[in-house]
Amino acid sequence: MIRTLTVMGALLAGTAAMAQESVPIQPMDVNAARAELGKRMFYDPRLSGDTSLACASCHDPAKAFTDGEALSAAYSGAMHFRNAPTLANVGYRAAWMHDGRLGTNLNDVAREMITETYLMNMDMRIMQERMKQDPKYVEMFAAAGMSEPSNGGARNALMDFMKTIVSRRAPIDTGELSDAAQRGQAIFEGKGNCASCHSGPRYTDDQPHNTGVPNNPEIWADPQRHSAFVTYAKFMGVENYMNLREDLGAYIRTHTPDTKRSFLTPTLRELTWTAPYMHNGTMATLEEVVDFYDAGGGDDPLKDEALTPLGLTADEKSDLIEFLKALSGESFDVDEYVWREDDFGYALIEDWRNVQN
Repeated sequence: MIRTLTVMGALLAGTAAMAQESVPIQPMDVNAARAELGKRMFYDPRLSGDTSLACASCHDPAKAFTDGEALSAAYSGAMHFRNAPTLANVGYRAAWMHDGRLGTNLNDVAREMITETYLMNMDMRIMQERMKQDPKYVEMFAAAGMSEPSNGGARNALMDFMKTIVSRRAPIDTGELSDAAQRGQAIFEGKGNCASCHSGPRYTDDQPHNTGVPNNPEIWADPQRHSAFVTYAKFMGVENYMNLREDLGAYIRTHTPDTKRSFLTPTLRELTWTAPYMHNGTMATLEEVVDFYDAGGGDDPLKDEALTPLGLTADEKSDLIEFLKALSGESFDVDEYVWREDDFGYALIEDWRNVQN
């Protein structure tokens, strides 16, 4: 297993004791004008090659910046092979993507999402020219202290906007846990052993683990998803990628057999908004997730040794789910997180959703 990603990862991993404390996620310092520019970009489909996708196409604020799909969409002519992760509290992440292949720099994340062929497939030189031809972008870049639209400035603006996406007013933070949730917290930190990986204020150790999650066969049954998977695997240097029928996860970073099918521990923040679950969306409900771990995870020869059957009772499972729900706060579908001006040709976020559908 890969045990160390960054110093931040080590700090965030913390201990089980840390998970017992109420530690609200703290807002990050950002350049407000730059974040507002990034917000506009986030909803602008002109950031994709054929203007069919915006960042928000797969990261809807009403769903804690996920898309509510088992496997996400992708650029025209392809479909994705993984679940879109929440962007809640992304400024604190120690690694990005389900396989952890990108580090802490959100600037790098923005670049990959925009330029990758099966994602938004945008040549950033073309993106820069599109923004230069839009008077609103010229105005906003100047207000953010940049002389004109540029690729680096655009990525920094998206980075600052994403840093504003911070969880708030979850019962775990406000001290408003129900009796059932309090009992569930004791299970989470004790009998369930959940806090051994889901620790720290974001409830993740930011490390890859093999938990035996089954593959989603849709990835290989759907030619568009398979083509995206092949593109990714080839670029990552995966052997025999044309015949591969499993997602190797963190293996693409190490190419050592013991890391196959390992994926980063997901944050548990905003769980009530982010179903379906797992890196490939194979579990539709929290009940399914709890049953999966109560059984000791899935069947995989490389499964983490910490996963063993838990023997939870029906009442204990119910209490645990109530605690997990208490890690979610207010919806992000509020004025500060959506671009509501009409210069894209639609006035409100509801109209934007209609365009996407």
